[in-house]
Amino acid sequence: MRAGETRLAIDCGTSSTKALLVWPDGTSPPLSFDGVPYLSSAVYVSNDGEVWTGQQARQAGVAAPSRLVPSPRRPVDDDVTVDGTAVNALDVAAAPLRRAAAEAERVAGAPVRDVRLVVPAGWGPRRRTWMRQVAHRAGLPQPRLVEAPVAVAEHLLATGVQLPVGAFIAVCDIGGTAEVTVLRRGPSGFEVLATLADPAAGGAAVDHRLAGALLADVNVASGDAGSGVMMDSVRAAKEALGAHPAVTVPLPDRPPVIANSAMLEDAARFVLQRVAQLTQEAIAAAELTVGDLAGLYCVGGSAYLPHLDKAIAEQVGITPVIPFEPGLAAVRGAADAGAAVPGSFGAVEVPVPPVRRAVAIAVPGFASLALIWQCLMTAERNNVLTVHYWVDLNWGEFTMAAVFALLACLAAGTVLGSLIAARSPTPGTRTEGGRVSTGILAAVSLGAAIAGLYAVVTSQYFSQPLSQFLSWALWPIMPIVVLAVAMAIVAARQWRAPHGGWSAMLAAPTGSIVTAALGMLLVQYSLTTYRWPDTALLIDVAGRLGGLLIGVGVVMALVQPLMFRLILSAPLVVISAAIVGPRSTGILGVIYALAVAVWWAARLWSRIIRPAQPAPGEARVLATAVMPPGGGG
Repeated sequence: MRAGETRLAIDCGTSSTKALLVWPDGTSPPLSFDGVPYLSSAVYVSNDGEVWTGQQARQAGVAAPSRLVPSPRRPVDDDVTVDGTAVNALDVAAAPLRRAAAEAERVAGAPVRDVRLVVPAGWGPRRRTWMRQVAHRAGLPQPRLVEAPVAVAEHLLATGVQLPVGAFIAVCDIGGTAEVTVLRRGPSGFEVLATLADPAAGGAAVDHRLAGALLADVNVASGDAGSGVMMDSVRAAKEALGAHPAVTVPLPDRPPVIANSAMLEDAARFVLQRVAQLTQEAIAAAELTVGDLAGLYCVGGSAYLPHLDKAIAEQVGITPVIPFEPGLAAVRGAADAGAAVPGSFGAVEVPVPPVRRAVAIAVPGFASLALIWQCLMTAERNNVLTVHYWVDLNWGEFTMAAVFALLACLAAGTVLGSLIAARSPTPGTRTEGGRVSTGILAAVSLGAAIAGLYAVVTSQYFSQPLSQFLSWALWPIMPIVVLAVAMAIVAARQWRAPHGGWSAMLAAPTGSIVTAALGMLLVQYSLTTYRWPDTALLIDVAGRLGGLLIGVGVVMALVQPLMFRLILSAPLVVISAAIVGPRSTGILGVIYALAVAVWWAARLWSRIIRPAQPAPGEARVLATAVMPPGGGG
């Protein structure tokens, strides 16, 4: 089996680290560490600076608890101080990931190149960058970061939960800490609408309170005392009390004690109330009501806390659902992130018909060739045999040819990405985000190269300096290039996919291209054709009509609603038709290039950064229409 056929998903939580190795047949058993299906996140720093994990770290921590780091997953800028010694924070945090990667390599027989890491939804760019640095320090390839609630939602879909496009759900992730997130399912995946977290409202807080009750020590309840081994015993007792009324808890250097369900309920009471409050606040922060939710799901290692469902139902008004193996829901969802879900509603990528895709590529491509051909053939040479030789060139037509060449290449971006990925040995280019990002960057490079080639060929054809040709070919397309690179970054990091998929996103408006290209062809015809007394008026009308069409093409690129197009067209087409002349063509070409850049910026904003969301009422109607009777979450 090749390592590229497997995927590794890791959820490095506050208390424990879970990892799954997904095989080609879809099976994904959890990796085992020291005989258990999870790895304690706590690490031990030895005297020589070596970082130990798992049972080895716990055993060493009994003798030297000051060298035990209970929760290394917290971004810090400086070194971590362990027993008075400064230790690199990245090395400490990377130890559990390095252990998981080593175990995955042992089981798979080779390094696994497709890695997904679960991160909290509330983490911003700084913490995500820190997590990537930790993964790099652990020897992992560039990982795909998957937000925990998004991973849970993907797992729910994979297990058959019916969540139609437009549905809202809430996810309560109660692990070592508590995080409540409200999500909406869009055509391209799940979007986080609101997330709230409280480190003092998770399973770790229950462990400390239960330990304090067992030892009659209030300091333990506040987290100021207690060794790692003792907290492991208390945590195991908490989990066992979910199925037994009382258990015996062995403690280091102390006689064993008895823990019962009443003690656990008392220790968990504050946490349950706080989780219910967080859920209510998160729903309000998303500007929704409980009636808007298609479901509320509790996951995490502490999802089985007694009376959790009752506490949430009483305060929020909806009974939560606990999926099977709630502690593995996030890591299983991350393992399958990006995979197609059979029978699910809405597709990540809406297939673009081949004819439409060919038209989106061919129209700007042929328009570019037509404009550059006319530009070369109709340019007027002046004083050819003197030192004051110059060429009258339609710089606007030259600029528009470069713009259309770039648009044609961008329309072929997904095709280029697929071709590159099929022949690339790098696993990152074969993921959906890597393929699209590579395709966009390849399209930008190819489009800019063609524009530069136009400049070189034209300058050599007329024996003129290259600088002016490069200025008119490259500078006007720079805004489009910048926006396309921004889209490539979005695709590479897989923050969000546009509605309808990337193929539709990269297709330029063919109506605007045809109109503007025809207008510029008419303008150049009117400026360079021979005039006869009986055709002068017709030629002038053709030039004014060309200017009018360029104005219409600009409007078609700027706005979409028909009413706005009519309002904006009135003054713009009059101005563009009135200024048509040998000295104004460059202005018209640059105006059109800027209009196209505005069009790209609007699509980047409205389809990726701030995509339109249906009103809650519309979402309820959609859910009622799509979901089968009794098929709610």
